[in-house]
Amino acid sequence: MYVHIGQDYMVPVRSIVSIFDMDTATWSKHTRKLLTRLEQEGRVVVACEDLPKSAVLCDGALGEILYISQISSAALQRRVQQGRL
Repeated sequence: MYVHIGQDYMVPVRSIVSIFDMDTATWSKHTRKLLTRLEQEGRVVVACEDLPKSAVLCDGALGEILYISQISSAALQRRVQQGRL
């Protein structure tokens, strides 16, 4: 099962490790460190044109990839839960 995370991007539900709310995710130094590392490694994909509302961390065959999305973390969570039913 796949979940649409914004624009033309869909990711497998089983690859999703975490969904972050961008308003609160950057408060933690550990999350900021993760975001910085992934950005330096070129593993961040921006899937939005507007202000980002969430980030979806996925782990697959190519390693960790962070998708930045304009869809709220609550809406993405609902999509994931509906996909697992």
